[in-house]
Amino acid sequence: MALDRPDSLNSLGFAKPPAETRVVVAMSGGVDSSVVAAMLAEEGYDVVGVTLQLYDHGAALAKKGACCAGRDIHDARRVAETMGFPHYVLDYENTFREAVIDEFADSYLAGATPVPCIRCNERVKFKDLLETARDLDADCMATGHYIQRKTGAKGAELHCAADAARDQSYFLFSTTQEQLDYLRFPLGHLASKAETRALAAKYGLSVADKPDSQDICFVPNGNYAAVIEKLRPGAAEPGEIVDMDGTVLGEHRGVIHYTIGQRRGLGIGGLSDPLYVVKLDPDTRRVVVGPKDALSTRTVPVREINWLGDEPFTSRDAWELEVKIRSTRPPRAATIRPLSETTAEVELITAEEGVSPGQACVFYAPEGGRIFGGGWIWKG
Repeated sequence: MALDRPDSLNSLGFAKPPAETRVVVAMSGGVDSSVVAAMLAEEGYDVVGVTLQLYDHGAALAKKGACCAGRDIHDARRVAETMGFPHYVLDYENTFREAVIDEFADSYLAGATPVPCIRCNERVKFKDLLETARDLDADCMATGHYIQRKTGAKGAELHCAADAARDQSYFLFSTTQEQLDYLRFPLGHLASKAETRALAAKYGLSVADKPDSQDICFVPNGNYAAVIEKLRPGAAEPGEIVDMDGTVLGEHRGVIHYTIGQRRGLGIGGLSDPLYVVKLDPDTRRVVVGPKDALSTRTVPVREINWLGDEPFTSRDAWELEVKIRSTRPPRAATIRPLSETTAEVELITAEEGVSPGQACVFYAPEGGRIFGGGWIWKG
């Protein structure tokens, strides 16, 4: 199909040639966003690469290979030079700290298990960066996320990636309809990460073999407690480990060192049956432990809901959908009962273990892979 005909759509869905279509690409310096930028540049789009500096690269928290470290800005710049499009670095350090890092620390101190990557997408990348893209008169913004945007009967829809192993829908549930209308995800249809790396090699990109980042960008080696102690000195106050009846079984080094469902590293050996962390009480500085079945729950209170369905969320008494309560778990059948436009009670058909405040609860269609939004699990 010819792309220069006024009645035809280019690959990004606009009725004009690629050369007349400006797209801002959010470039992390990794292989995924680099391939998106190179792919669109090769197709002839007016590409502008933007990388966010999210914290001081010289700070103790910086880590080579994490998504925001100085090396990654250098790699993004090299990709732009290779493919011949402009590249800008924007200092979002203060915004990132206020919108993401501070809440991360405070949530942990409150006994929750936060997911800062979701907040970063919601409050920085898909908010401030998206506004920057509009300021640059871009027609759309593209990212390297593995998720699909499809056009449905009522407009743009969010769907899981073709490669289930790479799907990032759990981290993107809070994308609003307005943002979704403006965003593009060119990698969502690929069958595997190997295809992405093959494209990087085809374009001659220096990041073709760059390892994926495994950690949260400001949490080196996954050591959450060390970061929180640095951000909130004195946070790791010791306290008691108690059973569900309140019997003291031992002492701990600070509530921030524990998560719901944890079994190892409790330091209360010698008991006949294994015990798990079932509750964190930061007010009393107590870690409550119990048997595995105490972790099971079927009722999950959810708030701050972002709804992406075709009908209003409150137009039904209940929605029969599937939900995912951890990024590593598959969606499970559930009944979602709206309490307001942004709150609901989620009833799991089969009880789940380790449901933790601070995690996301993401809504999916029972079949077809469409994401209907989601919300945040809280204590109720």
